[in-house]
Amino acid sequence: MVTKMRIAVSVGRCSLAVGLILGIVLAQGCATPPKRQPPPADQYEQARIAGIPKARYWGDEVPPFAEDMAGMSPDELQTRYPALVNRPMTLLAISGGGSNGAFTSGLLNGWTAAGTRPEFSIVTGISTGGLIAPFAYLGPEYNEKLKEVYTTITNDDVFVERGVGGLIEIDAVADSAPLRTTIAKYIDGSVMQAIADEYRRGRILLIGTTNLDAARPVVWNIGEIAISGRPGALDLIRDVMLASASIPVAFPPQMFDVEIDGQRYDELHVDGGVTRQSFIFSFNVDDKALTERLSTVGQTRVFVIRNARLVPQWKAVERHVTDIASRSSSSMIRTQGIGDLYSEYAGATNWGFDFNYAYITSAFDPGVDDEGFNPEYMGKLYQFGYDLGRNGDPWLKAPPGLGPN
Repeated sequence: MVTKMRIAVSVGRCSLAVGLILGIVLAQGCATPPKRQPPPADQYEQARIAGIPKARYWGDEVPPFAEDMAGMSPDELQTRYPALVNRPMTLLAISGGGSNGAFTSGLLNGWTAAGTRPEFSIVTGISTGGLIAPFAYLGPEYNEKLKEVYTTITNDDVFVERGVGGLIEIDAVADSAPLRTTIAKYIDGSVMQAIADEYRRGRILLIGTTNLDAARPVVWNIGEIAISGRPGALDLIRDVMLASASIPVAFPPQMFDVEIDGQRYDELHVDGGVTRQSFIFSFNVDDKALTERLSTVGQTRVFVIRNARLVPQWKAVERHVTDIASRSSSSMIRTQGIGDLYSEYAGATNWGFDFNYAYITSAFDPGVDDEGFNPEYMGKLYQFGYDLGRNGDPWLKAPPGLGPN
């Protein structure tokens, strides 16, 4: 019971250190995991998903689609990216945050009800944001599914506790098979086809993971996978979403088969939040020049949704290793998220884009248990986000301490 509660805290708020400590404790004396075949250290950057060479790219390098755009003629751009050429450009980034994803779910649906929600040109997601991103990308037609996911699921839909005697692999304290089943329930063949259709229009959907071997962010181009025609493409999309939300040690890392010069290897990927909490701009890319090449109409707008609070809440911490670890890691994740927010703000202002962000403010006081995936808590947070999107203007123009809000 104690273990399950600790896992729920870890999953619900991405408290990595709690899982780490529990993993060390539970792993003593257990069998070792099966042997891997990781890429050679001097070749790992060449690894590709078989049959889909542009399925993903390093998050700290230039995206392949940006390189393609830079080399295309106006006519080629119009043919390949009709939804981006001579159109408004709107970018959306959704952060991690476990069950706090109910905030984004409500905000998007309230935004739809207000009649002002735009069609997003590019949508990115990390962790719980990676689970939300496909629905945000596909638009209001998927609002009810999005609401259902973030108001009805419970811990049992996300993980199963592994007892000491039942551990097959000492790579996590919980089995995330239920989460994969939940993902498969909502991400089916029709959803993949809808993603493919939008990608052919030129709109882009990106989900972030962390390559554990390389300790680097990886960005997966979900549309590229969806149009590939590769057997197992749907399973690959589901695996990417699961990997993006696989909190290290709380959940098992996800293994991906890759190829280098015809030789097969494997990679381990975990929660994208390990390397960053949200992303929208790419390294070494002149985004202003790209929008000019695309003949963007009006000022490019950037929206960042942070599924967390920015201001720390006081909480008396018990003098116990798990409580200390939980509080310390949650504080680290909160400040990392704020740092990412500043980074996105800097990118937007550098290119002259309109920056907007929203987060869970102190006005939200659920009055119920917020540990794990509690439908009552998520329902209240969903409604809070919905009311902000429907009745007010939830968007702030600069991170704390920078410019007007």
